[in-house]
Amino acid sequence: MTTALITGSTAGIGAAFARRLAADGHNLVLVARDTERLQDQATELHDRHGIEAEVLTADLATDDGIAAVEERLKDRKAAVDLLVNNAGFGNKGRYLEVSMADELTMLKVHCEAVLRLTSAAASAMRERGRGGVVNVASVAAFVPRGTYGASKAWVVQFTQGAAKDLAGTGVRLMALCPGFVRTEFHQRAGMGTDNIPNWMWLDADKLVSAALTDLSRGKSLSIPDPRYKALMGVVKVTPRSLLGGVTSRTGRKYGPQ
Repeated sequence: MTTALITGSTAGIGAAFARRLAADGHNLVLVARDTERLQDQATELHDRHGIEAEVLTADLATDDGIAAVEERLKDRKAAVDLLVNNAGFGNKGRYLEVSMADELTMLKVHCEAVLRLTSAAASAMRERGRGGVVNVASVAAFVPRGTYGASKAWVVQFTQGAAKDLAGTGVRLMALCPGFVRTEFHQRAGMGTDNIPNWMWLDADKLVSAALTDLSRGKSLSIPDPRYKALMGVVKVTPRSLLGGVTSRTGRKYGPQ
């Protein structure tokens, strides 16, 4: 039986990955900051699906938290076959309205943790000749809008570059780029969502299903919905100077309130 490790597993996209992978018969290593929520999640998934669910409490905004997950990924005796780097958050406010400490914490979680955990997992997977990594980014990676989008752009570029370097090793890497998903993300960041049109919202379980299909097909980039694929197609052909103005106005309309 294979094992998947999921960061940020207790809510949103991470929880959807946990539900789907448990239903498919995978053992899990569940990673988040809240031990009680992790234990409740592990018990529920074990009782419902009969899988083993290990709990690892770690704050990926700290060196100790990242190191703890790195060590678990390096454990050759209890190998992890799939890593889902899902942990992340958004800051409320525009550039220079957010404290430098909060900006650096975002980079710690979105970039440093992703780099270190992907590297730990991929190294062990390459030795075995098999494995997969899903790094959760965002369609915000493709538009010039704020430090959140910039951090997710790094995730996309890093993941696709690493995927090329590991081609032929049996290790698959994929950046997952969803749009708006009904999760706790916006609430935790203090962002209003009432002004976001219904058609822009995605279902987390359907998103995960599409993402796993894309991973099985060897894709290094997944935009798991036709609506957002079409939008990103428009973004590709829109001049960057015009796109910057559009995304700035869109951010004021659909972003933090």
